[in-house]
Amino acid sequence: MTKRKLKNHLTDRNFNTKSIVNGSFIGVLIALTPIFFYSYVYVPESKVWETFLFTYDSGYYDDASTSVWMILTKTTPLILLFIWFFTCRHWWYHAVLVPISMYIYQLIGTVNADTQFFDNFDLLYIVPVMAVIIPSIYLIRARMFDKIHTADKTLQELEEEFMLKPTSLLGKVRQYF
Repeated sequence: MTKRKLKNHLTDRNFNTKSIVNGSFIGVLIALTPIFFYSYVYVPESKVWETFLFTYDSGYYDDASTSVWMILTKTTPLILLFIWFFTCRHWWYHAVLVPISMYIYQLIGTVNADTQFFDNFDLLYIVPVMAVIIPSIYLIRARMFDKIHTADKTLQELEEEFMLKPTSLLGKVRQYF
């Protein structure tokens, strides 16, 4: 009996350690987003930015600083939305895919800025994502509503029942693809 308790204690301890490390990494990543966002300040205001690692041509934009600023205004919220999506424990977390798809589309438009009027029809490209996400969220909500009125479960118990819990980040990614 004591060996079983010891094994469970060690397993719980490893799980807690892993959870603390993952949580700390995510917390530090979120705390560093302002530094990441404002890093465009260190990019020179010239058309071509040359470093010992690479040479960056701003292309459509007047200078590299503006180009990097445009890219960072899309990637910073995108990173935060991905963190929210992969760490959210609520049944409606699929709704976060809609703003994620919007920022991905805008980032593609920013990188490929030579196309004029790129943002004018962005809703047309996001509609298919919304056409899948919104009905699925509504169906999950309807199932929860039916179970609330036919069973004696609380809303918290129903959220836990509908919540998918993959074991790792890779498991969560595999859940969607």
